[in-house]
Amino acid sequence: MDETDFKPGSHGVILTNRLGITTKGSIEEAETAALKIAADKLLGIYDAGHRFTDADIRFMHKAWLGGIYAWAGEYRQVNLDKETISYAPAQQVPRLMKTFEAGPLHRNTPCTFRSADRITKALAEVYIEFFLIHPFRRGNARTGRLLVTLMAAQAGLPLLDFKDVGAGKTARYKRALDDGLRGDLSPMEELFGLILQRSLKGRHHQ
Repeated sequence: MDETDFKPGSHGVILTNRLGITTKGSIEEAETAALKIAADKLLGIYDAGHRFTDADIRFMHKAWLGGIYAWAGEYRQVNLDKETISYAPAQQVPRLMKTFEAGPLHRNTPCTFRSADRITKALAEVYIEFFLIHPFRRGNARTGRLLVTLMAAQAGLPLLDFKDVGAGKTARYKRALDDGLRGDLSPMEELFGLILQRSLKGRHHQ
């Protein structure tokens, strides 16, 4: 990444943004607030019969971050590496997202399956495959969670409770993610099973 990609005064930490924010806490607060607004909006757009596409995912990202970053909704132009994970090269992202649309999204949406096991399998596959591509400069994990939340809504489920998949990223989540990136989806399927159980329990207690 070029240093001009970062907001002056942020010490190379905060990407250039429309709000002039230079601190990590403030940008995370702005992104969290925008995500809630976007989720409410998107839940009113996509119905139970919708099959998601790569264009929908770009729209979701822009609906969330368009007020913060000029490049929201556009696939990244830079390569990303994080710890032991090497994400897809930037030049491959458009092609891989089309493959993602034709494969996991086509197989798993509309997510109107009757079996809880089939639903968790669908959510796990879509989440892992999307995460591996990592198509955007920022917000990939949260966009993935937004996507599977919309899928769960198609199945008549409540908003998903991602307590184990949030910013803290528990050890179990990290292991499930690592296993999924190596091709073993079962730990992530189990984790989504727990997420669904907790989400349903939360709805019953409201």
